[in-house]
Amino acid sequence: MNGYKNSHTGITKPHASAAYLEWVALQSRRQSSDHVLVNGHELTIADVVAVSLYNADASLTDNPKDLQVVHDSVAFLERELEAGNVIYGVNTGFGGSADTRTQHFERLQSAAIQHLNVGILLKEDKTDPTSNQSGDNGLLRSHALPTPIVKAAMLIRCNSLMRGHSGVRISVIESVMKLLSLDMTPVVPLRGSISASGDLSTLSYIAGAIEGNPDIFVKVSSKDGPTKTLPASETLKIAGLEPVRLQAKEGLGITNGTAPSCATACLAIHQANQLALLAQLLTAMGTEALAGTANNYHPFISAVRPHPGQSEVASNILSFLTHSKLCPPSTSPHSTARLGLAQDRYALRTAPQWLGPQLEDLALATRQITTELNATTDNPLLQVPQHTHTTATTHPSSHAQAHIHHGGNFQAAALTSAMEKTLLALQNIGRLLFAQSAELINNATNKGLPPNLSFDDPSQSFTCKGFDVNMAAYAAELAYLAKPVSAHVQVAEMANQSVNSMALVAGRYALEAVEVVGLMAGTYAYVLCQALDLRCLRVEFGRGAAVGESVGEVLEAVGEGVTLKGVREYQVRMAAELERCYAELKAEFLREQTTTEYISPASRVVYDFVRKELKIPLNRGVEDHPPLLLQKAAAVQNGNGAGCNGPVANGVGTNGDHAGMHEELAVRSRTLGTMAGEIYEAVRRGELHDRIMKFGEEMGLWSA
Repeated sequence: MNGYKNSHTGITKPHASAAYLEWVALQSRRQSSDHVLVNGHELTIADVVAVSLYNADASLTDNPKDLQVVHDSVAFLERELEAGNVIYGVNTGFGGSADTRTQHFERLQSAAIQHLNVGILLKEDKTDPTSNQSGDNGLLRSHALPTPIVKAAMLIRCNSLMRGHSGVRISVIESVMKLLSLDMTPVVPLRGSISASGDLSTLSYIAGAIEGNPDIFVKVSSKDGPTKTLPASETLKIAGLEPVRLQAKEGLGITNGTAPSCATACLAIHQANQLALLAQLLTAMGTEALAGTANNYHPFISAVRPHPGQSEVASNILSFLTHSKLCPPSTSPHSTARLGLAQDRYALRTAPQWLGPQLEDLALATRQITTELNATTDNPLLQVPQHTHTTATTHPSSHAQAHIHHGGNFQAAALTSAMEKTLLALQNIGRLLFAQSAELINNATNKGLPPNLSFDDPSQSFTCKGFDVNMAAYAAELAYLAKPVSAHVQVAEMANQSVNSMALVAGRYALEAVEVVGLMAGTYAYVLCQALDLRCLRVEFGRGAAVGESVGEVLEAVGEGVTLKGVREYQVRMAAELERCYAELKAEFLREQTTTEYISPASRVVYDFVRKELKIPLNRGVEDHPPLLLQKAAAVQNGNGAGCNGPVANGVGTNGDHAGMHEELAVRSRTLGTMAGEIYEAVRRGELHDRIMKFGEEMGLWSA
C-alpha cells in the first residue's frame, strides 16, 4: 500500500475530518494519563465518550479564576436573598406552584428532590446482578438508564455548574465528581423526563446520591471484584464523603439542566458518525462485489450538483475503490459496452446523493450537541461581573452588572433537533445497506453470483437467505423508530410546561436506531465478505486453464471437419472439462482465498478484519452447519472417514489430520448468526472504526 494517497484533492471532507479528529482525541484520552478537564468551557464529545465508555479520568479545574467565578455566583445569590428579592426556586415554589413563598431555603431544596424522586425502578435494578431478588417472571427489561449515560450526565452537569451561573457550591460539584472518579454511578430511572425544565427527575437521582438517600442506589465498580449495588448512604461512606445538605438553589441547580439528554445525544452521535463512515466503505465493497462501476462516484457528477455531503461521499467511495481490480475507475471518456443494465442500480449509483444529506445532518447535529456541552442550561441564571470567559458567541459587555435572569435554557429542543436528524440519518443509512444487501443476495440482480451466495449446490444450500429476511426485519423496525418524538408532546405540570422537548426520549430512540443499524452493518459485512470471495472465485475461473483447453478442443474439431456429432461431443467434453477445472479451482480457493489480490486496500481493511482477526471463514454451504460438522468429526474420531472427503471438505475429517480437524471445528462450528454477531459487536465497540481510521490516516484520506 506504499504510495497509496488520496488522489481526489480539492474535495473538502468535513464529516470524515471531524470523525477523524474526534477519534484522535479519543485515542489520546484513552492512552494518556491526562485528565478530562472540567471547567465549563472545553468539554468535547470525545471527552464524554472517553469518560463514560472507557473510564478515562476527569477532574475539576484548579484554575483560581474558574473557581472564583463559582464562588462569586454563590455569594451573589446569598446577597440577593438577604435583600429580600424574590428568586424562583430559591424562595418560591416550583413550576406551576411558583406562586408560593418561603424562607426555609434548605428545606425547599429537599422538597425539590423529594418530589422529583418519582421514577420507577425494578427491584432487580437496585440489587446486585447475581442476587436474583426481583421475583419477576423474566419478561421485565431493566428500567434503569444505562450506566454510561449516567456517567456522561454527571460529567456534563458538573461542567455546566462550573460555568458559575447556577449558584452551586464547589464542594457540591466535587462530591459528584468524586463519585464519578471512583466509578460509583447512581441508578437512575430510564423514563419519566420530558426534558422541558431540564431532565428534572433523572438528575434528581444524582442529587439524591450525594444527599446519601438510603433509597437511592449506586453501582459501585471494583477492579478486583464484581460490581455491587449499594444504598447511597453506604456508598458515601466508602467514598469518604459526607452527605450533602443542599443549600439555596442547589437542588434546583443540579436537576434543572439538560445533561442526561446531552449525554445520550453524545453517545448516539458518536456511534452514528462512525456508522455513516462505515456505510461509505461498505458501499465501496458492495460496488466491487456487485461488479459495479467506480464511475458512479466520478467528481464531475457532484461538481455539477455541488452539495457538500454528496461531494464528500463520492470522493470517499472513489478513494476507497482505488487500486481495486474488480471495478477500477474507467480511463476512457466514453462508456464501454456492458451486458445487462447499462448502469448500476440505485443502491450503488445514487449512494452519494443518498448518503450526502445524511452527513450534512449529522454534522449539524454534532455541532448542536457540542454547543450544549459547554452551555448553561438551568434557571434562574446568575450573572455576576467577575465572569471573564468569553467565546465567539458571548460578549464581555453582557457581564457588565450582576443580575438574575429568569429564562428557559433548560428547554432541550436543540438536542431534540439533533437527535431527530440523527434518527432520520440512521434510517436512511440502514435503508441503503438493506437495498445493497438484497441486491447482492438475489441472483437475479447480483451479476452472476450464485443464489443466496451459496458456495455449494444452491438447490440444497441457502447460505445468506436468512440474512436477507433479517435485514428486512431490521429495516422495518428502523423505519418505525425514525418517527419524530417532538410531534407527541403533551402538556404537563399544571399546564406550566405546555411545550416540552422530549429530548431524552429522542436520544434513547436514536441509541436504539444505532443498535439496529449496527446489526445491519454487521450482517452486511458478513454478506460482503462471502460475496467478494465468490466474485473473486468467478474471476479466477474465467481466467483459468479452461480457456486454454477450450481453444485446443476447438482447433481439433475444426481440423477434423465440423459435424453436428462433433459439436455435441465437443460440448460434452467441454462441460466435463469445465466442471473438473471448476472443482479443482474451488478446492484450491478454499485452501487459500486470493480475494485480497483483487479488492481495494480499503476493502481489505474490513475483509481482513473479518477473515483474519475475527476468524470468520468463507462459508462452504450446508456442510458448515455445526451439527453436520460434529457428525463428520465423530466419524473421523471413530476411524470412519467415509463421506468426509470431496472437493469442498477443506480439512474436516480429511487425511486423518485430527489437529487440523479440531482447529477447523473451532473456527467453523458457529452459526451464521453468531459470526455476524461477532462482527456487530466489533462494530459497536469501535474496533472496526479504529482500523478504518488508522488506514485513512496512513493514506491521507481524511484531509482535503
